[in-house]
Amino acid sequence: MKQNRWCIAGVFWFSLLLGCTNRQFPRTEDSTLSVPPAVLLPSAAATDAQTLHFLQDRIKADPDDFIAQNKLAAWHLQRVRETGDLASLEIAMKAALASLATLPAEHNTGALTLLAQAEFTAHDFIASRKHAERLIELEPGKGYPFEILGDALLEIGEYERAETAFREFEQSGGIQGLTRVAIEQRMSRLALLRGDEETAERRMLKALKTALSLPVPPRETVAWCRWQLGELAFGVGNYTAAEKHYRAALTTVPGYFRALASLGRVRAARGDLPDAIAQYEHATDIIPDPSFVAALGDLYKRVGRDDDAEKQYKLFEAIGKISVYSRQQALFYADHDRQPQEAYSIAMKDYSVRKDIYGADTLAWTALKAGRLTEAQAAIEEALRLGTKDAKLFFHAGEIARAVGDEASALSYFKRAAALNPEFDPLQATIMKKSFLKSNDGVAEVAHRDWAH
Repeated sequence: MKQNRWCIAGVFWFSLLLGCTNRQFPRTEDSTLSVPPAVLLPSAAATDAQTLHFLQDRIKADPDDFIAQNKLAAWHLQRVRETGDLASLEIAMKAALASLATLPAEHNTGALTLLAQAEFTAHDFIASRKHAERLIELEPGKGYPFEILGDALLEIGEYERAETAFREFEQSGGIQGLTRVAIEQRMSRLALLRGDEETAERRMLKALKTALSLPVPPRETVAWCRWQLGELAFGVGNYTAAEKHYRAALTTVPGYFRALASLGRVRAARGDLPDAIAQYEHATDIIPDPSFVAALGDLYKRVGRDDDAEKQYKLFEAIGKISVYSRQQALFYADHDRQPQEAYSIAMKDYSVRKDIYGADTLAWTALKAGRLTEAQAAIEEALRLGTKDAKLFFHAGEIARAVGDEASALSYFKRAAALNPEFDPLQATIMKKSFLKSNDGVAEVAHRDWAH
C-alpha cells in the first residue's frame, strides 16, 4: 500500500510540474511582445578611463579639491553598479569622506549624497537612512533625498515608510528622465513584495521605455531593467520570457554579469545543465559573487563533478566572510547543511538591524536547520506577511511545517511553490520534490488512519 502511495505521489508531482512548466502566461507573453527590441548600446570605457585619470591627477595635486573627490566617488559608485567590484566601493566611500572633511555637509550636500549611496551599497542601511534624513533637512523641497531614504527603509523592512518616502520623491515636481526611471523601478519592487506581479512588470517595463527614450540611453540602466524583467518572468516560472529578457540585457551590455548568472539559472531550469554551467562559469570569471559561486557548485554537484563543486564551496566560504555577504553566507550554510549554529547566529545578527521579509526568511531557514522550530515558525510568518509570491519562501515554509508535523500545510506550501516556479533553484527545487513526496505520503497515512478509526 505504501509503495502504491509513493507511485501515486510521484505521478501527481510529475503531472503538477508538467502543468506548471507548460502553462500559458498570456499577460507576461503579451508584455514581452511590447518590449522594445534590444540593441548594443555604445560603451564609454575609453572616455571613462580618461575621466578617472584626470580626477586622480587633480586629487594628487590637490587632495582638498572636494569637487574632484565627489566626482571620483560618483565614478566608482557607477563602476560598482556596472561590475560589482567592491574595491571601487571602498574608494568611493573614502572619496566622499575626504570631500566632507574638506567642506562639511551643510555646504556640500553632493558629498553627503554620495556617502549615503555608498553606505547603502555597503549594506550599512542604518547609516544611509541617517544621512538621507540629514539631506532632507539640508535640502527642503528637493525630492532626491527621499529616494535614498526610501531605499534604506525598504532594506530594513520599514515598507510603509519606504512607500511614503517614494511618494514624496514622486511628488516633488519636475520628474523626468532618469528620475522617472528610478521611481518606476522602486514602485515595481514594492508591488512585487506585495504579490502584485502584474503591476511590478508594468512599472519595470515603463522604467525601461523611459530609459530608452532619453537622448543618450544609459546602457547599464537599460541592461538592469531588462534583467529585472527577466527576474520577474523567472519568478512566475515563465522561463521562455525570462531567457529572452536576459539575452536582451546581454545584447545591450555584452558580458553583463547579472544577466549571465540569471541566464545560467534559467538554462538549468529548462534542463540544459551544460549551458547553465558555462554561463555561471562566465559570470564567476567576471566577478566571483558568492551567490554565483554557490550556484555553480550546486550545478557541478548535480552533474557528478563533486571535486569541482567542493572547490566552489570553499571559494564561497572564503568570499562569504566579507560583511556585505553575511546573509548569503547564512543561507549557504543552511542550504548545504553546514555549520547550522553559525548560520543561525549570522542570520540573527543580520535580522537585528535589517528586519525585511528576506531577513525573516533567512532567520527562519537557519533556525530550522539549527533545531529551533518555534523560532522558525515565528520568523516564517514574518517572511510571508506581505503576501509576497516567491517559490523559495513557500519552500522554506513547507519544510518548517513538515518539521513540526503539519504535513497538510507543508503539502500546500510545496504545491504553491511548484505552481509558481517549479525550478526556482538548481539544488533546493530538487530537495522540494523529495519533501513533497514525503508530505504527500504523510497526509495519505493520516487519512488512512482516520478512515480506519
